[in-house]
Order: sequence, then structure tokens, then C-alpha cells
Amino acid sequence: MTRFLLSLLLMLPTALWANTDGPCAGEAYRAFDFWLGEWRVTVPTGQLAGHNSITVSQQGCLLEERWQGVQGASGQSYNYYDTTTEKWSQLWVSPGVVIDISGGLEGSAMVLKGQISYQQNETTLDFIGRWTPNEDGTVTQEFEQWNPETETWDNWFTGIYTKTDPDG
Repeated sequence: MTRFLLSLLLMLPTALWANTDGPCAGEAYRAFDFWLGEWRVTVPTGQLAGHNSITVSQQGCLLEERWQGVQGASGQSYNYYDTTTEKWSQLWVSPGVVIDISGGLEGSAMVLKGQISYQQNETTLDFIGRWTPNEDGTVTQEFEQWNPETETWDNWFTGIYTKTDPDG
């Protein structure tokens, strides 16, 4: 009987573990849960950009992102709610690029601002990430990078996230 119950518990979706009475069970820690899941990511034209896996770990205290682009690009991020600053923080690392941004909900969208660093040419620029949950269950992710030459925000990437398992 114990083995049966254990196997049932192991089959529960990861997101359910985030809602326990652990150290990160408060509402602020759940603000980014709309991004949890296994995703197929397309650009606005519908062309496949890649796949992204967003999971919760550390008793609901951490969202882990694992990106795999169709052209071989990859990267990972750690996302967490910082009680000291009362902001969400993301640290993204991929070959040659580090993004360090923080912020919170603006309406229903998670908006994080900070900097992107290009390791090869040692350039650091202001950067904004915006994740907006849509009524159809998709999530729109928009990244913008400051262009000091034109003094404008340039689109860096826009992706439409569609769950690969809408029930999961």
C-alpha cells in the first residue's frame, strides 16, 4: 500500500508541489506560475523557435528554465522571488550571454528589467523581459534591448508559448 501511495505522489504535476506549506508558499511566490510547463515556442509569424521547459524546485522557491532553440542555441535561467527586494529576479546564462533582470507583476504581465551582457565583446546594455499570459492559455514573451546609438528600445525576441501538453 505504501509503495502504491508513493507512486501516486510521484505522478503529481510539479506545480502542485509549489503550493505546499513550505517556506515559499505565499502568494508572491506563485505570481510567475503561469509560466510553468512544457512549451513549444514560435515567433509571431508562426515559425518554430524552440522548446522551453519551466519547472518548479526547491520546495516552490525556484522556477528553472531550460531552453533549446531549433538552431542549436540553448540556455537556462533561475527565477525566484526575493523577499528582501520584494521583486522577482531572473538570472539567464547561455553561451556568451548573461541576463540579470528583476521586477514584478504589472497588471497580469511579469515585467523584469535589468541588463544583458555579451561576454565576447564585453558589452552590457539595458534589457526588459515581459511575459504576458493570454486568454487562450498561451504566454507571450517579449524581450527588448536598449540601443544607445538610436536611443530606442529594439525588439530582441518575441515568442508565443503554447503548452505541448495543455492538460499537464
